[in-house]
Amino acid sequence: MSNAELAGKPKRARTVSTQRTLASMLLAFESFVIFFATLVAFGLRVANVPAVWAVGLSLAILMILSPAVLRTKNSYYWGWFLQLATLSTGIWVPLMWIVGAIFICLWAWAMIAGSTIDKARANYLRLQDSVSVDPANNN
Repeated sequence: MSNAELAGKPKRARTVSTQRTLASMLLAFESFVIFFATLVAFGLRVANVPAVWAVGLSLAILMILSPAVLRTKNSYYWGWFLQLATLSTGIWVPLMWIVGAIFICLWAWAMIAGSTIDKARANYLRLQDSVSVDPANNN
């Protein structure tokens, strides 16, 4: 495109993936829930103390760090793995079966809604680009 063609079109801001944003927020919130569930497991003495802290803190830290790797479509499988790991903590704290199931549902919603919004935004932007704007003609 020449400078004359670019002059008629405003610069577009960089768009951030809604799917990535929703997934990042969910993982960050979930890391706090996992940390508090670790405190519950520690208080109930469901397993030996080092094992409880190793599993709980590892899972919480992985969830906090995971948004950094959510770049490609395949990277969201890592999030599914973390959801299954959260669900499996129900072995020690039975209430985590329910909490894990809730987070799996929230993760599924984030994946579906986020990808739908991203596709709709891409179509909208493509449509905007296809419409030619003639500043001389105000019709």
